[in-house]
Amino acid sequence: MNAAITGLRKGKFWIHFSLIVYIVCTLFPLVWLLMSSFKTSREITVNTWGFPKHFNFDNYRQAWETAKIGLYALNSVKVTLLACLITLLFAAMTSFALSRMKYSRMNKAVYQFILFGLLVPPGALFIPLYRLIQQMSLGGIHLYNSHFGLILVYCTYALPITVFIIYAFMLSIPGELEEAGIMDGLSAGGLFVKVVLPISLPALVTVTILNFIGNWNEYILSQLFITSESLRTLPTGMASFNDGYRTNFAALSAAVIMSIIPVLVVYFFLQKQIIEGMTAGSVKG
Repeated sequence: MNAAITGLRKGKFWIHFSLIVYIVCTLFPLVWLLMSSFKTSREITVNTWGFPKHFNFDNYRQAWETAKIGLYALNSVKVTLLACLITLLFAAMTSFALSRMKYSRMNKAVYQFILFGLLVPPGALFIPLYRLIQQMSLGGIHLYNSHFGLILVYCTYALPITVFIIYAFMLSIPGELEEAGIMDGLSAGGLFVKVVLPISLPALVTVTILNFIGNWNEYILSQLFITSESLRTLPTGMASFNDGYRTNFAALSAAVIMSIIPVLVVYFFLQKQIIEGMTAGSVKG
């Protein structure tokens, strides 16, 4: 018995030790980047791994004003939020129709077609999407080199996984709730807005946060479809900042820290909702 207890304790020790090592390895680049953002470029070269001798907040001012980080951040906020809202709206309506309306054969075919998008490598769509966006215009708005075109592309990539999560969650909603709503005189739209959406809030929050993080950090598509400097999002703006200030690593570090703060804040306050939504969708679905 004692040998078994000792072995169990040793196993827990190595598990905890491995997790601590993993956490340190994960956080170290972020901590190093934060320290570098308060140094001068020369200090980063001379004292690469040490703490800054003096906290130089001028790096943040220079990154915000000179490198137009404020403009790029505003563009990212606009594109990211609109893409998340549009994706959420269409995915929620699609999931409601597929999970709650009884057209078995059609629903199954449409759902499988949507899930097929998860199997397509994202890189395989770059060329056809580029040709399509370059030639299309909606309402007099040319999609290429516009935020509207980039938003549509983000929605296209996000819809399959968003539908997958929301659909799985909506399947778990008891049918008795809909029957009670119908008895109260609710139409299909009323059931969707007043019954299904409030219950599906954990899944809706989860996909919104995941899409927000993905769109905020996305680089390749923004670089591919946006050419004007005034329309660049934060990741592509950071790349141009690096080209313009090759030796100013301190200001570049400050700009990177500023770019990741919104994601860290969102995830820190809503991580519980992310875990709950993912767990509920996977288990109940």
